[in-house]
Amino acid sequence: MKRPLYAIAGWLMVALGVIGLVLPVMPTTVFMILAAWLFARSSPRFEAWLLAHPIFGPPIVQWRQNGAIPPLAKGFAAISMVGGFGVFWFVVRPAPWLAGAVAVALLASAAFVLSRPSH
Repeated sequence: MKRPLYAIAGWLMVALGVIGLVLPVMPTTVFMILAAWLFARSSPRFEAWLLAHPIFGPPIVQWRQNGAIPPLAKGFAAISMVGGFGVFWFVVRPAPWLAGAVAVALLASAAFVLSRPSH
């Protein structure tokens, strides 16, 4: 019963990752890593396809082997977080407590991403 749910969730993560290719405020690699994890529990064929994919595969393999995030992906992630916060700040005009909470969450996320090995 869990396998079909994992497969559906895996394809949802792939869809979100593809959307992240064109929307700079959405990550791609994180969704693809999640998709690979879900496919590992539901469909070895789809997991193998994702790991062998010329664009999505290498970052997933690097993550699985040693928790590495390529330098370009780190930079893009950090810049996207800053940009996303800027859009949030100017479009939503959040209350100071909400802006602070989002800033802390993004800073923690950025610290995690930047602290990972590069290779």
